[in-house]
Amino acid sequence: LLMQGSMFNTWKPMWVVLLEDGIEFYKRKADNSPKGMVPLKGSSINSPCQDFGKRMFVFKLTAAKQQDHFFQAAYLEERDAWVRDIKKAIHCIDGGQRFARKSTRKSIRLPETINLSALYLSMKDPEKGIKELKLEKDKKVFNHCFTGTSVIDWLVSSNSIRNRKEGLMLASSLLSEGYLQPAGDTSKAAAEGLSDTPFLDLTDAYYYFPDSGFFCEGNSSDDDVVLKEEFRGIVVKQGCLLKQGHRRKNWKVRKFVLREDPAYLHYYDPAGGEEPLGAIHLRGCVVTAVEDMPDSKKYDVDNILFEIITANEIHYYLQAASSTERTEWIRAIQAVARTGK
Repeated sequence: LLMQGSMFNTWKPMWVVLLEDGIEFYKRKADNSPKGMVPLKGSSINSPCQDFGKRMFVFKLTAAKQQDHFFQAAYLEERDAWVRDIKKAIHCIDGGQRFARKSTRKSIRLPETINLSALYLSMKDPEKGIKELKLEKDKKVFNHCFTGTSVIDWLVSSNSIRNRKEGLMLASSLLSEGYLQPAGDTSKAAAEGLSDTPFLDLTDAYYYFPDSGFFCEGNSSDDDVVLKEEFRGIVVKQGCLLKQGHRRKNWKVRKFVLREDPAYLHYYDPAGGEEPLGAIHLRGCVVTAVEDMPDSKKYDVDNILFEIITANEIHYYLQAASSTERTEWIRAIQAVARTGK
């Protein structure tokens, strides 16, 4: 997340970790000790936060001593996920309970024989899985999503459950573990504990797979403007990477959005902005992992650099947060380079 400095009105990327009693933030993911911590006991959270008019997806965490801490996510769903989990943690502290994102399996007595990861892959199967649709509600268009009822229907038809009540239990587990995400006011309210069950077996409760390219067209429920510029073409993958500049060879954090068609990798200022700073045309490009490169000593960490060479032989060097993330980006870019226009 981006975090505003306490002494100066500057925003810096931080690796943020949610604990059961506080939020730790690190300068880099690999750091052993945090730069600071915000305790959650007695805290309150405000989202959307309108204190910064030109910044999107900001939320404010006010500590017990009335100290405000501002965080900015890269996109709407990421911010909502952070706010939802922080609210749960604060609620657990107030109730004298222990918060853990993965406690649902025990709390609803989900059998240990159920493999949620394998079930998730089956649900995403292009032929036999849950069909992703374009759905409309309250003058908004939800792309690449599905209804709560369709999830339960699929679980029944695939013999994963015996009845719809069991389906609610299993779907709630998938939601809690992050395999499903809520889309729209109805499903988000339930996920935040405002309903009898976290997951809803309803035709007007919408959900999506976190890596599906989901996006909503139209104004969101909390008055954030969803930029149409960002959604030209299906989003395959998005997130923040370090990018090396072509002139000064310095490295800067950029938000990247990978689209299937047209085959472009747009990059934006992670602090916000309607227009992309630039784009890399991927059709016919070559992408590969690199172990080291000139002028990279300051930021280079083993196994996280990769290079894109475009069809007209322009070289772009990028750095991911981990080797796993680098592999995911390389595979996604390779796929788009083969099929996109």
